[in-house]
Amino acid sequence: MAERRTNAAVSERRYRSGERVGVLLPLPLAGAYDYRIPEGMALSEGDFVQVPFGARQVAGVVWGPGSDAIGEDRLKDVLDRCDVPPLPPESRRFVHWVSGYTVHSLGSVLRMVMSIPEALQPPKPATAYVLSQPPDDDTRLSPARRRVLDVLADGPPLSAAELAREAGVGTSVIKGLAGAGLIAAVERWPPPPPAPDWRRPGPTLSPAQTRAAQGLRRAVGGGFAVTLLDGVPGSGKTEVYFEAIAETLEQGRQALVLLPEIALGAQWLTRFHARFAADPAQWHSDLTRGERRRTWRAVAEGRVSVVVGARSALFLPFRDLGLIVVDEEHDAAFKQDDGVAYNARDMAVVRARLGDLPIALVSATPSLETIVNVEDGRYGCAHLPDRHGGAPLPRVTVVDQRVDRPPRGGWLSPTLRDAVAETVSGGAQALLFLNRRGYAPLTLCRTCGHRLRCPWCIAWLVEHRLIGRLQCHHCGHSAPLPDTCPSCGAADSLAACGPGVERLAEEVTDLFPDLRYALATSDTLTGPAAARDLVRRIEEHEIDVVIGTQIVAKGYHFPLLTLVGVVDADLGLTGGDLRAAERTYQLLYQVAGRAGRAQRPGQVILQTYMPEHPVMAALVSGDRSRFLAAETEARRELRMPPFGRLAALIVSGRDEAAVDAVARALGRAAPADDGVRVLGPAPAPMSLLRGRHRRRLLLKAAKDVAVPAVIRRWLATVSLPGSVRVQVDVDPLNFL
Repeated sequence: MAERRTNAAVSERRYRSGERVGVLLPLPLAGAYDYRIPEGMALSEGDFVQVPFGARQVAGVVWGPGSDAIGEDRLKDVLDRCDVPPLPPESRRFVHWVSGYTVHSLGSVLRMVMSIPEALQPPKPATAYVLSQPPDDDTRLSPARRRVLDVLADGPPLSAAELAREAGVGTSVIKGLAGAGLIAAVERWPPPPPAPDWRRPGPTLSPAQTRAAQGLRRAVGGGFAVTLLDGVPGSGKTEVYFEAIAETLEQGRQALVLLPEIALGAQWLTRFHARFAADPAQWHSDLTRGERRRTWRAVAEGRVSVVVGARSALFLPFRDLGLIVVDEEHDAAFKQDDGVAYNARDMAVVRARLGDLPIALVSATPSLETIVNVEDGRYGCAHLPDRHGGAPLPRVTVVDQRVDRPPRGGWLSPTLRDAVAETVSGGAQALLFLNRRGYAPLTLCRTCGHRLRCPWCIAWLVEHRLIGRLQCHHCGHSAPLPDTCPSCGAADSLAACGPGVERLAEEVTDLFPDLRYALATSDTLTGPAAARDLVRRIEEHEIDVVIGTQIVAKGYHFPLLTLVGVVDADLGLTGGDLRAAERTYQLLYQVAGRAGRAQRPGQVILQTYMPEHPVMAALVSGDRSRFLAAETEARRELRMPPFGRLAALIVSGRDEAAVDAVARALGRAAPADDGVRVLGPAPAPMSLLRGRHRRRLLLKAAKDVAVPAVIRRWLATVSLPGSVRVQVDVDPLNFL
């Protein structure tokens, strides 16, 4: 790996002292700034450097030759070259591509690459202690000091904290021994983590798994190729792409696995360790900055061979990336809406193409875009039609809530109640799925009808009874539940409307007092440690019923879980989202796939008021192809993605009049190109978000239209005041 990277670096253009270079800074700037290389310094493209920028010092990347845009008298010198490998050419091309496609500045994209600036500085060794010299008079040593010396006599160098813990003393004892010269401080570098062992044999694969794994293995090292790994829940897709990772490691290259939810990593990491006898590096927001600093630098130096992470891991400076895997490729969590708006699945395909390496898109419910690419021959496909070990797919039934009604004040139909009781009494586990956090989505006054709303968003406050707070799930605003109505002052008049998972748990407790349950939501699974603990409790049968949101809908394997009850299967089918049916089908199919994954048969019960809906019919019949064919035809007729292009412009600001003025100006300047139509401006469904008023314009274009170029020309015609921001979202998934 190191030799390959060294050879690549030789071809990078070098610059000598006195020459100008363009340095790209991780700031919302359109291009590089000119700097002069000082005497005694030489730089290459991709080098990380420190430069003056105004009154501060900023780290940036040497992007190319200078432009002679400013005179010599105004040119500032590069201050220093950072002691870290240069940003690889593939990463720089990726920054360019993402910037051009998303219509965001180069500097804004580079900021995602340089998210941990402190990683540019070499790590410092830790201080440890060793025996220095024997004491002149052992009888004068206190028992505490003697214990410290005994620990060091039989072991390796230890830090002050480790030594104090091993000897059962305070750190002041350590300092006293060091001051007396009896122990000496030495530098200690942390040992490198064990590398994944690709030589270890994996589990025995089925014939279908073997064919898929062989295909992925052949792709590694063979250049750019996209393969959809399409398999039913429980078919062993993870073990198949582990074989491709093993091949990548055998070739001495790096692999990246993207997961949509970090909570999914709990069982994934266990399976990875069982396969490779080591842990991968992780990259996600729940890590400390120190952990991310170490990972970023280790990736840049080629000391990490496998990374598993969230969408931002795609921007790590891989030295020799040989494989990308996007697990649950259909998941909307891969789309970033804030800042630079991008879809990590699509950008991962671009990153693979720029690096001339294979990528595997993995899902039990592939996105329509991916399926169309397979049908058109742009992507390959490996299909796993059966569950591993021969376990049958669960039986799916629909409960028509117009007929089988839950009792007043309840949310579980008699059929689902009976199924839960039978499942638990038989020694199995159940999952009750409701994709709604908190206790109730709405609180209103029974006296005057006032609804408790977020002061910063046009959204209802959600009651979270377990913590006694009202919360906005859009901006994070939190407040205690008032004793009286804020509008009319009536006491004891506030009522919770509708169910959330906490309210569902309350009903389960009333119905089954002895039943052991656990809530699984983003509020309770606040990080990998919490997810691991929940997985352990379920696997060890400390829990009878899991009550959860979409965070438990995919990726998990629990052998005793045989019943999945979907409390509100219709949730998500309304709202005008062009992908509503597809998303609902994917979510319900994924959550249904948690049932019956081992020896016991599984059962899925969908509570719905629309049993005749195509989504429900497809789930019951298991006929995915018929449902997708209908969805494909509907999108084709409307020329909507993937048969057309969309881009959204979201105008926002705290001054509503200024926002409206800019939105109207953009509407008047809307492009009139062939194959392009602009809708709006109109108030966004979330017309007030985090205190900012929002207006939306939607550009709809034919598939062959270069949408980013059209948007750039459009934005150039309108002058924006500093108080108003225009967010560009090419290929939007969120229409709020």
